[in-house]
Amino acid sequence: MTQLRKGKRVSGDLRAEVQRSLVEQYEAGASIRSLAADCGRSYGFVQGVLKDAGVEFRSRGGSRPLVKNSAGAQGAHGR
Repeated sequence: MTQLRKGKRVSGDLRAEVQRSLVEQYEAGASIRSLAADCGRSYGFVQGVLKDAGVEFRSRGGSRPLVKNSAGAQGAHGR
């Protein structure tokens, strides 16, 4: 993706093009943070563009295995 100049308004055809690219990359597994770094815009900008496109966001941090703690109870973080 091309670097977008910081502070430049992204609207019209340019926004549609940026949105298509961001959606495609996000759905292919790229993180919002990495997309923001690649295009030179903020996390909030990228998240907003994806939200406007109706993207279903992945949960934070991916899946975590269940770990038994010393008392035998199960929890997501082993507590």
